[in-house]
Amino acid sequence: MKTLWKLSREAIRYKGLYILAISATLCLTMVNLTAPRLLSSMTAIVRNGVEAEDLTAIRNLTLMLVGLYLLRVIFRFMSSYLSHKAAWYLVGDLRTKVYDKLANMHLGYFHDKQTGDLMSRVINDTRDFELLYAHMIPETITNIVTFAGVLIILLTINAKLALITCAPIPLILISGIIFAGKVRPYFRVSQKKMGELNGKLQDNFSGVHEIQAFGRQEYEVGRINEKNFEHVRAMLQALRASAVFHPSVEFISSLGTVLVVAFGGYLAYSEGLQVEDIVAFLLYLSLFYQPVTGLANLVENMQQSLAGAERVITILDAPNEIEDKPGASELKDVKGEITFENVSFSYVDGIPVLKNVSFTCKPGEMLALVGPTGVGKTTITELLSRFYEPQQGRILIDDIDIQDVTLSSLRQNISSVLQDTFLFNGTIAENISYARPDATMEEIKEAARAANIDQEIEAMPDGYETETGERGVKLSGGQKQRIAIARAILRRSPIIVLDEATAAVDVETEQQIRSAINSLTGKRTIIAIAHRLSTIRSADQILVIEEGEVREKGTHEQLIALGGQYARMNEIQKQNE
Repeated sequence: MKTLWKLSREAIRYKGLYILAISATLCLTMVNLTAPRLLSSMTAIVRNGVEAEDLTAIRNLTLMLVGLYLLRVIFRFMSSYLSHKAAWYLVGDLRTKVYDKLANMHLGYFHDKQTGDLMSRVINDTRDFELLYAHMIPETITNIVTFAGVLIILLTINAKLALITCAPIPLILISGIIFAGKVRPYFRVSQKKMGELNGKLQDNFSGVHEIQAFGRQEYEVGRINEKNFEHVRAMLQALRASAVFHPSVEFISSLGTVLVVAFGGYLAYSEGLQVEDIVAFLLYLSLFYQPVTGLANLVENMQQSLAGAERVITILDAPNEIEDKPGASELKDVKGEITFENVSFSYVDGIPVLKNVSFTCKPGEMLALVGPTGVGKTTITELLSRFYEPQQGRILIDDIDIQDVTLSSLRQNISSVLQDTFLFNGTIAENISYARPDATMEEIKEAARAANIDQEIEAMPDGYETETGERGVKLSGGQKQRIAIARAILRRSPIIVLDEATAAVDVETEQQIRSAINSLTGKRTIIAIAHRLSTIRSADQILVIEEGEVREKGTHEQLIALGGQYARMNEIQKQNE
């Protein structure tokens, strides 16, 4: 009921469509209840012998039946289409809402999640809401009204026979309750396995180059087959329970029909029950058991829908560890001064990544972070953008604690160029202007010139309209890096983060990227992470990070003179050049 209540709050915005659909459903039910009575009346006329004066009554009954059947077509259309329209709009809204929730979740949430499984929740699990709201709710209302209406009519025809008809219903209800308890866990497992299959497919499509390069196609086919049939087996468990439940309900319902035939014959003999009443009873009997046997499908669909709904609601109810504080202010007119005060952080409790890190970077300065892999350099930049929160210490921009400002205004003032450059599947112009969709083509070209990529773009057949391919697969690593720098430049953020911006590029491309970075020096505050020390020799301040601590601090010349870790790193790189 808790799950259904949450879903109802989402569906309430389409109450107008549902009211019309339910009204049409009730009218359809009334038509279905009326038609057998007319047929019974016609049977009574025929049983007594048709006279000339009876032909008018038969004609009128015939026309009424035609009218009822036409109304049934109209009401069925309204009931079906309007409920589906409301349900699919609800599915669309929920997909957007789930994606919006995921898009704003803190990065730590995704550490133990598979992309494919999240996609399955957004696409597959939300689709089950259509089953719930377009089929189950209208059908439940129809079944309840039909059952009540037919029961009243049967009681008016013959109360004894009506009570006999109700005998199998408790057995059907008990079997439905037992079935519901057994089948939902199977559907829950089935949807979980579907998510795992989607996750594996997503991994394999992303890593198809590596799979082919190492000749692991057959191995991966086996793993996909394993995940695929885990889902199949889970689904078959649910269907096996259904295969027992449905025939059982049909058999119990059939016993009701047998009881009516037997007891009806006895009443015809002992109490003179009229033939037309028996005919009416048999006609209504199919309507009477239809909602009861329909319980089988409703229960199965309900369990499948609720299993998906639970997975969706798990996301919607997941707490976001990083949100705006009440009363958070906008970060405006940023000069670009960055201060870390005794910042400590760990991804896992008891395993520190940063320990009491402190430094200040003045507006327009370039601060470089160097050190071995895994010592917390990237973590520093992610803490600056509040992708994670420090366990201790403060981070300030222009002497304002970043936890006191809105996330949107904070990140609006920071642009990042990452080592693993991500480009969207679109044109070069669209990727450069991603952070500023309103930028003019001249502004896009100006940013490309500042990033030393404009000439290469214009040499391409389609220029700035060249398609990059998924993740920029049609471009070289150096081109992607410089397009990412152009994107950061175009945003005009006062703070730029360069995380290994020259990684995995040749010497000539490195020089072009370095030139692009130098063009920003003095205009923006730059935090640069680099293993190639040649990229950051002109930095105003260099921090050497080791084991999560700042071990050395100074300019390139000062650190060389110090003769410590930085000097050793510099000497090793010189020997390798």
